[in-house]
Amino acid sequence: MPLALLALAIGAFGIGTTEFVIMGLLPEVAGDFGVSIPTAGHLVTGYALGVVFGAPLMTVLGTKVSRKRMLMLLMGLFIAGNLLSALAPVFGVMLIGRVVASLAHGAFFGIGSVVAADLVAPDKKAGAIAMMFTGLTVANVIGVPLGTLIGQSIGWRVTFGIVAALGLVGLAGIARLVPDMPKPEGVRLRHELAAFKNVQVLLAMAMTVLGFGGVFAAITYIAPMMTHVAGFADGSVTWLLVLFGLGMVGGNLIGGRYADRALMPMLYVSLGALAVVLALFTLTAHNKIVAAVTIALIGALGFATVPPLQKRVLDQAHGAPTLASAVNIGAFNLGNALSAWLGGIVIAAGLGYTAPNWVGALLAASALVLAFVSAALERRDQVTGAVPAGAVPAEERTAVSH
Repeated sequence: MPLALLALAIGAFGIGTTEFVIMGLLPEVAGDFGVSIPTAGHLVTGYALGVVFGAPLMTVLGTKVSRKRMLMLLMGLFIAGNLLSALAPVFGVMLIGRVVASLAHGAFFGIGSVVAADLVAPDKKAGAIAMMFTGLTVANVIGVPLGTLIGQSIGWRVTFGIVAALGLVGLAGIARLVPDMPKPEGVRLRHELAAFKNVQVLLAMAMTVLGFGGVFAAITYIAPMMTHVAGFADGSVTWLLVLFGLGMVGGNLIGGRYADRALMPMLYVSLGALAVVLALFTLTAHNKIVAAVTIALIGALGFATVPPLQKRVLDQAHGAPTLASAVNIGAFNLGNALSAWLGGIVIAAGLGYTAPNWVGALLAASALVLAFVSAALERRDQVTGAVPAGAVPAEERTAVSH
């Protein structure tokens, strides 16, 4: 694997840390600014919405420059947002800083996926994408717990200052290691937008929303579930999340390895197993040891879907993958928001803290159904020789540099 993937992984590590570390620092931030915990929670919501809307916006703006330069500009935006958060004099300014940082998130992973895939041979593309996403998964094992510890011990502003410094390291790595890849020729915005007429692209994004949403239906409410149902102490939740992060790392690497060999079978196995494990979590949540194992499995199976889903979008978007790739990153965050909302509804309805697990299982099972539908449509098109709507014609694709 090229060293350039290390630079992308470092950037992903910083982005993953800033996305999730705020969840462990909400009490400190709320106390410092004199706001309530629910108000401080807007820092999480604002970031997620910034990813959803920022992914296509920043990608479209980046069509005029080379991919390497755009990645550097996005890291600059990430650094600025985290510095603004670290120095914010009032809560509103910190919220702005979070949104600014989030604008870089979707486009970085979207464009980074395309760059990572272009750096390697065709049979190693999913593995290269997984290598970049390893930075995001490792952030949940090291960056988030360490950032939370620093924020609680020294101050949350120090945490965001360190994250900004990580951004500088990522920026320097991209500048030094990522080859100068020119702006793709022959691709216009209408080509990028045309990909969204392709039913296979839309199905892949729907699988992303539902499949990864299944994971966050359970993980969003992991703290009350583990303390009230399993009987863990409050302080144990951090280490349970580390187990979840370790599962993410392993699942991401396995998903990348096997997606290059058999993409759709990898999706069948990971989504099907995820649905089963989430359903069983309703029972295993009552036992400390089995619950801890289940949490690691959810992380592994959930992130085993990420490389194949991202590669599926790249493959189906044909000659204009950049915008679709970035929007698919937003789809992950849309799934997170949707599942957290649905999980909150079933808890509020009095169904208990384990009820979100059933929500997650149904979402993952729905994604599995869509995977079978997608494969069936693809086989039909291959038999009939049909070209999916939204596909870039072959004669135009020849002018496109991936």
